[in-house]
Amino acid sequence: MIIYMRRMYTIYIRDKEEMQMEESKVKIRFNIMAIILIIIFCVAISPITLQNDTFYTIKIGEYITGNGISELDPFSWHTGLKYTFPHWGYDVMISLIYNAGGFLGIYISTIILSAIFGIIMYLTNVKLTKNRVVSFVLTLGVIYLMKDYIAARAQLVTYVLFILTLFSIERFLATKKKRYAIGLVVIPIIIANIHVAVFPFYFILYLPYIGEYVAHYVANSNITACKMRIKRLNNKIKKTSDNGVIEELNNKVLGLEKRKEELLQRREKIDKNAYKIIINKNDNVKWLIVILIICLFTGLFTPLGMTPYTYLIKTMQGDTVNGISEHLPLVLMQNINFICVIIVFLAILMFTDTKIRLCDLLMLGGLLILTFYSRRQESMFIISCVYILNRLICAMFDKYDPEGCEKLEKIMVRRVGQITIIGIVLIMAIQVFKPKIGNTFVDENAYPVKAADYIVENLDMESMKLYNEYNYGSYLIYRGIPVFIDSRADLYASEFNPGVTVFNDFMDISNLGITNLQEKLDEYEITHLIMYSEAKLRIFLDSNEDKYELIYDDDSFCIYKTIYDEDLV
Repeated sequence: MIIYMRRMYTIYIRDKEEMQMEESKVKIRFNIMAIILIIIFCVAISPITLQNDTFYTIKIGEYITGNGISELDPFSWHTGLKYTFPHWGYDVMISLIYNAGGFLGIYISTIILSAIFGIIMYLTNVKLTKNRVVSFVLTLGVIYLMKDYIAARAQLVTYVLFILTLFSIERFLATKKKRYAIGLVVIPIIIANIHVAVFPFYFILYLPYIGEYVAHYVANSNITACKMRIKRLNNKIKKTSDNGVIEELNNKVLGLEKRKEELLQRREKIDKNAYKIIINKNDNVKWLIVILIICLFTGLFTPLGMTPYTYLIKTMQGDTVNGISEHLPLVLMQNINFICVIIVFLAILMFTDTKIRLCDLLMLGGLLILTFYSRRQESMFIISCVYILNRLICAMFDKYDPEGCEKLEKIMVRRVGQITIIGIVLIMAIQVFKPKIGNTFVDENAYPVKAADYIVENLDMESMKLYNEYNYGSYLIYRGIPVFIDSRADLYASEFNPGVTVFNDFMDISNLGITNLQEKLDEYEITHLIMYSEAKLRIFLDSNEDKYELIYDDDSFCIYKTIYDEDLV
């Protein structure tokens, strides 16, 4: 009998080990397949044509490498403009990549960063939810939704940092391990030197967790009050020797203990039967608040002074946010993808018995408000709330089909499943990449490549005062041409340079929004003007042939000169 039992136990252990090995193999094979397909999709998503900010990023990085960070802008012909170099670290990195590999090097770096973004997104989802299938599908969805935000800009680095921030917060609250606390302190230092404009957003990610902790404290205030009164009465009992007083105090303590138990049972019943919102208590939030306070001082670890604390405030106070599309409020009817995301959240919360953590609800609601306020926050909503959606979907599966995802995962790692999944992702990648076939690094319809050649070869750039438009000013900087304005909007606003109205004047001039247009051009002593061939300003210039002469014209751009400055040509 004993021998039989030993054999059965040995068989049980062996079967268990074999099962664990099989599960481990499934996990490894799925992760490898998922990561490879995520990389392929990220390659397809990454843009070939460079975004306008990338051009001035190259030149600023080169300038910092050779001259350090100065107080004055070296690229506009306006004198005395102070520049804050808000993403100097990224500028230097991109300039080094450009010097090593040109535009191709920048394109490859964008692919690498987007792949890192996708992989970290997937692995973080898996770590927080333990569900590889849902994490893989949602990661592909996030990459697709983020296609308009994937570019050679500092924001691509900060997206990765914000993902790591959320991961570190969640893991610290779950484990209280020091390595996550250290990560939370290091990340804002990097942000303050890579992309100072989003430095304040780092702290927003803490607020939902703190908000849930405060809500739990308020919801249990009666219980806390009982505990405090019991403690005070026990202290009084220890200090007195009067038996009558002791008996009276003990009776009060017993009454409070009974009251506390009733409140605890009531709270437990409420939490157990919570309809939609779960309020968790996590004492590690107290230490998270300490980390938050420490991180408030990390903005000082930068050569930019107090810029991390003032940059966003000044930007939001100015008029530039009303003239730049990414700062404008989000219009739902113009963003079908975002509507679909909101519908998914609402459908799960409304039509299933799935509950949501209060901190997740606060995160979801807060970022939704920010997104409606400024469309650029759509990207932050997507990367921050995907974990919430993942948790909701996993909770839904756990309730209605606990083994569904596990079965699906095993099917997906089989040969037929792998071929199917690989085929689907490849088709998606091809469809995304197909419109980019034939694209060049510099779009000559958007940037004045030939017109810049003409300026460099024929005009005296040292004495010239060139009027140009906002969208391609950065390319002119890249070509070494001093500009009237470029996409560094803060440089040309009074919030950063008191008394300077270049940005507002550009808006008025380009839209023919002022009656004294000639006086405004004379005020700046404009000698030459470059613009899109279909620009509104061209109507004014063509109607004043005695003052302006067309000296260059191609399919996309044209250049005029003021006739009273013929000696400049």
